[in-house]
Amino acid sequence: MELKQELIIVLDFGGQYNQLVARRVRESNVYCEIYSYKTPLEEIKKKNPKGIILTGGPDSCYLPDSATYSKELFELGVPVLGLCYGAQLMQHLLGGKVERASVREYGKIKLTVDKADSALFENVPKESIVWMSHTDYISKIGEGFEITSHSYDCPVASYENTAKNLYGIQFHPEVLHSEYGHVMLGNFIKNVCKCECNWKMDAFVENSIKAIKEKVGNGKVLCALSGGVDSSVAAVMLSKAVGENLTCVFVDHGLLRKNEGDEVEAVFGPNGNYKLNFIRVNAAERFYSKLAGVSEPEKKRKIIGEEFIRVFEEEAKKIGKVDFLVQGTIYPDVVESGLGGESVVIKSHHNVGGLPDYVDFKEIIEPLRDLFKDEVRKAGLELGIPKHLVFRQPFPGPGLGIRIIGEVTAEKVKIVQDADAIYREEIDKAGISQEINQYFAALTNMRSVGVMGDYRTYDYAIALRAVKTIDFMTAEAARLPWEVLEKVTNRIINEVDHVNRVLYDITSKPPGTIELE
Repeated sequence: MELKQELIIVLDFGGQYNQLVARRVRESNVYCEIYSYKTPLEEIKKKNPKGIILTGGPDSCYLPDSATYSKELFELGVPVLGLCYGAQLMQHLLGGKVERASVREYGKIKLTVDKADSALFENVPKESIVWMSHTDYISKIGEGFEITSHSYDCPVASYENTAKNLYGIQFHPEVLHSEYGHVMLGNFIKNVCKCECNWKMDAFVENSIKAIKEKVGNGKVLCALSGGVDSSVAAVMLSKAVGENLTCVFVDHGLLRKNEGDEVEAVFGPNGNYKLNFIRVNAAERFYSKLAGVSEPEKKRKIIGEEFIRVFEEEAKKIGKVDFLVQGTIYPDVVESGLGGESVVIKSHHNVGGLPDYVDFKEIIEPLRDLFKDEVRKAGLELGIPKHLVFRQPFPGPGLGIRIIGEVTAEKVKIVQDADAIYREEIDKAGISQEINQYFAALTNMRSVGVMGDYRTYDYAIALRAVKTIDFMTAEAARLPWEVLEKVTNRIINEVDHVNRVLYDITSKPPGTIELE
């Protein structure tokens, strides 16, 4: 199957949702690639795209140093859809006017469709909720354009020039908060770009394996295997591409879930189902020593991340020459580490960025870097990985190091391991595991007075977290049945030493993050 038989290009102007736009396109079974707005027009033309989408961005398009593009883009005869900043920029370049709005729109806004027969609004009701996020607005549209929708404070919520196949949307159809946003994007792809929508995940997997073979050649590859979904999919993909040239190093840093080290070895080790060169490094004491006395979350992340690299270097030297390091980095890791366009750093992560200059690898391979979690799972199924492994609960690279608030000690690790195991067991028993996208127990740094039997206690509080999400960029707290929470609480307090209180975190993302640290 040819991967790029149909292609839609996303031109990134620095918005945080650039990859989310691409993901929505791929959901319509059309392959999508992202390019910077600095990409020359000739390079775009060579790709022969079926359509082009301009993303949002942080600038005001009328300022002299703002991100922009050549007007020739709109003369290629290729359908163009501008989103938010992209919609404003299109008008700014083609005779319209963009100004600072007297009322800034942010959040859920009611949209009113003015042109029901617009190709973008097929199967979209006259009124729906969309997600707005803009300070500037389009005060005048260029010649040949027609307004197709508005909101209370935004006279040009969308527009079109059907003769030239140019469309603009002031809001963000790519986010879940826009009720019919996925329909609008699908309409652009099918009705305007005339895509056949026949790209599948198997094409991505096939293409990725081929690209890895070409890149690696006869080079030696070292894979950071954690046993989580992302690194497991990356490892199996690499094994299919380079075979015996792959060595997988599993670092048991003592911050894994209960019994997880042995479970990972059982699956990927010598007696497992995969032909991998598997090395297990038991380094718990080494990590605990480095983390002693450290409470600040970012510092813990960096210590764990750098120690991972040091372990890999040491193992690489034992193996001999190693040319490439493989990591299971996925898109949310990239964005939240400040590497996605102009996004702000939310957290550092040992899978992305921050590698010391003296790391002894030629290059890092990140075959899943452009995928969201659900797409990684689809890739895993395409690779033949068992379903129970593909749908394993997400687990952060720094492990329990960021699910323990404050200093990390062996005693605290055991507390959170035991509590988390009980929580996951009861979720499974209740038959609701597939309804929740991520759930775990964390150890707070709060201690409080309790009563157990005839004795007063002064022990820790466990925080339970469970969220529903599709893309892990936004999330809502899951409404767990009270009887499940009650049973989990009773078991944790009765079975886990040094815990006398259990809390349930109902914070959404944003403003919170999914993890506690």
